[in-house]
Amino acid sequence: MQKIVNAHCHIYPEKIADKAVIGIRDFYDLDMSLNGKVDGLLKDGEKVGVTHYLVHSVATTPKQVKSINEFIAQSVNQHPDKFIGFGTLHPDSDDIQGDFDHLIDLGLKGVKLHPDFQLFAMNEERAFRIGEVVRDGKVPMQVHCGDFRYNYSNPEQIKPFLEEFPEIPFIGAHFAGWSMWEEATEKLAGTPNLYVDLSSSLYDLSPETAVELIHAYGSDKVLWGTDYPMWESASEMEYFNRLDLTDRERSQILYENAAKLLNIE
Repeated sequence: MQKIVNAHCHIYPEKIADKAVIGIRDFYDLDMSLNGKVDGLLKDGEKVGVTHYLVHSVATTPKQVKSINEFIAQSVNQHPDKFIGFGTLHPDSDDIQGDFDHLIDLGLKGVKLHPDFQLFAMNEERAFRIGEVVRDGKVPMQVHCGDFRYNYSNPEQIKPFLEEFPEIPFIGAHFAGWSMWEEATEKLAGTPNLYVDLSSSLYDLSPETAVELIHAYGSDKVLWGTDYPMWESASEMEYFNRLDLTDRERSQILYENAAKLLNIE
């Protein structure tokens, strides 16, 4: 049986999950059926046989960093055979190094950033301060990339960060450029430390275009993910199964690439 890693999952504590989902719905103007909670993630993933999940959340203020990372770590500890956790950092924190050390002490395996939510550009000094800490800590990072409405994480901001920190395994979410997928591919494909995930992308790309983008980045640099709670696993897998890929490419994207990057045994 094919193992599957969902490499892009936002989860929230029970008491704020409903509010968080409404916020995401309004930000992206989407209808969403999933609840953003851990139980909802597991139930959704069971429908397609997901075996592992990369879980995270994002701090929109520095004071949220500690509590969010502790929640993610607690969730991982409750599901150690299924969850790999990434912590959050905030560029305006007075102690980015201390925040990073804390998330590592909690057992989290990397860092997740969302520049469009956190209101900083990936090519500015604040981002580079985070990059220095992540580079020295020798962990991967996942970053939301792209939005035609803003100019925080578009290819022109992502490219300088990748060039400044070639040592960081960098997961560019949404083919490294949501809503500007082909532009991002043209500018970023071939960057040695860049991986991309398929989340929040296949719904708007033809199968032929999606395959072209996968081949541009290389099937060994692509991860499957749903951007939970934005999209259901069943529909995302249906989109994926329409792609004209070899069995080897499917195995790489669904499991092998993420397993190697995230040290899943």
